[in-house]
Amino acid sequence: MGWTYLLMAGLFEVGFTTALKLEQKDKRYIWLFLLCAFASFSFLERAMQTIPLGTAYTVWTGIGAVGTVLVGAAFFGEQLSRVQLGLLALVVALIGALRLTGGGA
Repeated sequence: MGWTYLLMAGLFEVGFTTALKLEQKDKRYIWLFLLCAFASFSFLERAMQTIPLGTAYTVWTGIGAVGTVLVGAAFFGEQLSRVQLGLLALVVALIGALRLTGGGA
């Protein structure tokens, strides 16, 4: 269950970084930021009950980083090169490798 919580924490991290971008143009998005940040940290806290701190933090930031880059490209017109896409795929592969090497329950 820890890895499910960790995935949710990472997805809500993407939510709060996206809300920060949206909040630059419309201050009403501050509530989305606060909600997503609270959810992200809550799920991260639950995940760390069974997943070691270092692994949980690494995976949480990795999911957030990859997801935020993809949101930037899909919704904000940010350009990605093939090299950048390859490096993002490497980050995803490394997250998977952490999971497979027994980084917690």
